[in-house]
Amino acid sequence: MRKSELMALGVIVLSLAISALFYTQLPEKMASHWNAQGVVDGFLPKFWALALMPVISLVLLGLFMIIPRIDPLGKNIEKFRKQYETFVLLVIAFLAYINLVTLAWNLGFKFSLIQFLIPAFAVLFYYVGVLLKHAKRNWFVGIRTPWTLSSERVWKKTHVIGAQLFKAMGITSLLGLVFPAIALWLVLGFALAIVIWSFVYSYVEFQKERKPRKKKR
Repeated sequence: MRKSELMALGVIVLSLAISALFYTQLPEKMASHWNAQGVVDGFLPKFWALALMPVISLVLLGLFMIIPRIDPLGKNIEKFRKQYETFVLLVIAFLAYINLVTLAWNLGFKFSLIQFLIPAFAVLFYYVGVLLKHAKRNWFVGIRTPWTLSSERVWKKTHVIGAQLFKAMGITSLLGLVFPAIALWLVLGFALAIVIWSFVYSYVEFQKERKPRKKKR
């Protein structure tokens, strides 16, 4: 295993260890889901509430480890492997953070869950922008539309702007600290806008390639 993979595994083990440490102090039914207003609207039995994020983390880590090996363009992932591995570690740390916040809430600490999660989302979104800036064409990581996958030029142009948009999304999401009531809708709205933009922009750029250039007389 690579150093970053061992670190990610260590984060998962640490998250599990902390959960086990407080296991007997937690209620049998734990709050496990909050709505857009930060109000609890879902519960899980204690065991599953504590196991959920670590299990998801292990599955994702396994997937992230496999991707470079099974991607037909895996050699391109090696070209931005440093950014890729940092992203994987951030995702695992983000899930561990959610687990710890959930644990704290169920131990009786009351706080605005949304405001505690916003900075974590901001860091993750911003780093996605960093990752996209360095991403080379592959089948799993990046803005993958039929047109970016079909053209190196379209991939590069789409990812240059996409990187800036995700960084802007990370910074803009911090507004949720000031306006928590609209924090979730702010993030979802920005994310949807980026998805739509990615499809439209990459399609338009690809069509430009297909148009025959007019010969100069």
